[in-house]
Amino acid sequence: MKGIAASTALSVLALVAVAMAPVPARAVESPAWQRNVDQDPAVAQRLLELDPAKISAKDVADVLAKIPAPRIILLQGSFGPVTMEPFAEFLIAMGYPADRIANPRDGRQSTSSFMDSRQLAGTLAWYYEVEGMRPVLIGHSQGGMLAIRVLHELAGAFSDAIPVWNPLEDAAEARTAFVDPRNGELHPVVGLRIPYAAAIATGPLPRLLLGQWSMLSKLHRIPDSVIEFSGFSMEWDFIAGHYPGSEPYAATGTAIVRNVTLPATYTHIGLPQARHLATHAVTRAWIENYSPGAHAAVPADADIDTTNLIHAADIWYSVKKNWCESARRRLDVKRELR
Repeated sequence: MKGIAASTALSVLALVAVAMAPVPARAVESPAWQRNVDQDPAVAQRLLELDPAKISAKDVADVLAKIPAPRIILLQGSFGPVTMEPFAEFLIAMGYPADRIANPRDGRQSTSSFMDSRQLAGTLAWYYEVEGMRPVLIGHSQGGMLAIRVLHELAGAFSDAIPVWNPLEDAAEARTAFVDPRNGELHPVVGLRIPYAAAIATGPLPRLLLGQWSMLSKLHRIPDSVIEFSGFSMEWDFIAGHYPGSEPYAATGTAIVRNVTLPATYTHIGLPQARHLATHAVTRAWIENYSPGAHAAVPADADIDTTNLIHAADIWYSVKKNWCESARRRLDVKRELR
């Protein structure tokens, strides 16, 4: 019996050693998108000719709509009835693929902000490995807090290791590293850098009321786990606890951070409501021509509802830009693998 027990123990140790051994480059099978998706050469060439900072409506329809898009995870606030579904409808109406916003497991277009930040961080790594493009986070109110917390998770502020989370099975996988599509090598989830994140009306007051103490000192500090970050706030937002002179968002390192002040006529709870902006010809045209810092006058016609126009336009600008840049990176990877 002792011999059998010793043999079994040695076998278990051997299996553990194999499981923990580093996987050499390209030892893991390439994701399906690398094996089966061929980009139309004409579309690929047009993609390379685009200026990511000047993506027109025609560019979206003729080029971006014909290529893969990064997954966008929309995080709603703490008040259940107010979801990010209206903002998802806005993005889809502007031309973004609906299947890159919907949760592949249940089809929902809005994600609860009460989910575990480690789970969401691990989910981002899973999507990147499987789809070949790094996801985007856009959060409203507490959803913005969760987006920022995930950035700190990826920067290693809360843990040295985060499990990869499979959103199709809604379960953690027995690993804390993912296969980087760029080179087939293993990389830990901690250290993943996403291209874009945004927080809409995310303030310190709810952190106090909800006991989210660990985020108070980190809420307006944006780490290098994101390339570009946009923070939207209203000067008099009693729900968020924003007032004139409130602390702005700032990078802790190299992240590009922008602070955008929204009109006082907007309301905290109503900020996700943007679908109407894509259906009216005037507001849609204004959004399509928007560029940060251009200071274009907002349509003044009393019959045109321009509520939420500023952050909707600004986010759509960043989404288009990232879509173009991410597709180019994906195209470069496919060319290298040939």
